[in-house]
Amino acid sequence: MSPWFRQHRFALGAALSTVRKAPGSFLFNVLVVAFALMLPFAGITLLDNVRPLSQQLSVDPEISLFMKAEATREEATTLQPRIRAIVATGGKADVAFIPRENALAALKDKSGLSDVLDTLGENPLPDSYVMKLGGSGAAAQVDGMVEQLRALPGVDTVQVDSAWVKRLAALLGILRLALLLLALTLGIVVIAVVFNTIRLQVLTQKEEIAVSKLLGATDNFIHRPFYYTGALLGLCAGAVALGAVLLALNPLNGAIAEFARLYASEFQLTPLGGLEIAGVLAISAGLGLIGAMLSVQRHLARLQ
Repeated sequence: MSPWFRQHRFALGAALSTVRKAPGSFLFNVLVVAFALMLPFAGITLLDNVRPLSQQLSVDPEISLFMKAEATREEATTLQPRIRAIVATGGKADVAFIPRENALAALKDKSGLSDVLDTLGENPLPDSYVMKLGGSGAAAQVDGMVEQLRALPGVDTVQVDSAWVKRLAALLGILRLALLLLALTLGIVVIAVVFNTIRLQVLTQKEEIAVSKLLGATDNFIHRPFYYTGALLGLCAGAVALGAVLLALNPLNGAIAEFARLYASEFQLTPLGGLEIAGVLAISAGLGLIGAMLSVQRHLARLQ
């Protein structure tokens, strides 16, 4: 067995021995740190579930143009070259003309109200165009395109159908930033809790540390058990926080299922994957290690 491995095994054993001597204090500190970690872990779980939905949505704007009800078919088709010229300023664009007959047929198929629509006598829907924009400049120029399209003769309404998708993407960006700031703030809280916990251990074991120094123990030999204690504290707290988030998913999914059913959806919150769980546990253990390192270096220097 290599000396490096033997030294770390001894340090881990010393850390576990310290935990066994005061399990109540260790458990209390684990719960305090776990409460600080629950909120960012829950936010990570939520964003991990919402991200695939946002990626499936196209953020490219889509413009719908509706002709006036009294506009003739010839007037509607005559505008097509001008419409293509306007939307081409933003890059590649697909322009589709939808006659009012096709729009009515599609409405009957999707709504299931064909009998009711037949009683209207005449088709109330106008001719329309649907323009799917692409290219990097499309989103920036869409407002100008809409104004030019509205100025065309015979046009009744122009609307941007995908604007809500851009708003959703912007909202997710804000949520990610808010979660990052929250995680940083609570990460400082975790480091402070571990810092204070290790400080108390250092003060409790100051006689043992003094004897070890007299026997020739190096600083690394003395510091290492405290580092393992801090890492174990962060790791256990991360596991407790993840377990609490996992238990909270069941009642949340019950409420979400009722809401999603109204929109013919089966959306459910799922736990983090194995790689994500390993990542957040590593982060929580790392925060505990950082708090222990700061505390040991500060308070052992004072003792010396």
